[in-house]
Amino acid sequence: MSLAAFNDLPQAQAEEELRACCACDAWARAVSAARPYPGHAELREVAAGAVAALSWPDVAQALAAHPRIGERAAGAGREAAWSRREQSGAASADEQTAAALVDANRAYEERFGHVFLIFATGKSAGQMLAAARERLANDEQTEREVVRRELTAITLLRLERLVTA
Repeated sequence: MSLAAFNDLPQAQAEEELRACCACDAWARAVSAARPYPGHAELREVAAGAVAALSWPDVAQALAAHPRIGERAAGAGREAAWSRREQSGAASADEQTAAALVDANRAYEERFGHVFLIFATGKSAGQMLAAARERLANDEQTEREVVRRELTAITLLRLERLVTA
């Protein structure tokens, strides 16, 4: 949809559309409430700022909507389709790499208590696996900062797909 059409949506519908970009109610409310946007740059700025302002429980709400790396997102909705597209590099993993991704996901979730989140677009399964293994060495605060950066990148990509020029 165009930016003008997005600006004109009723509040509830705008929030619903935005939750496909970031499945956090607080984020969707903040971005929707700041309408109308004069341009895409302003929308991106508000969207990124809204991710930065989220509490950790709000970030956890967004994370809960993301499938594990290497697992095919279920459903026919826009968010699931975008996730499958973003993780296409993991879909072509050989058996050994796929098994290692399962192990890395499990280890990450045991260590940090949430799904391993990475901006997967353009990354191979091997690159995602290497990142998961590397990030296991992070302390919790460092990892939360990395997760927020990754969530911002994913959210902005999806927002771009939602509101095209």
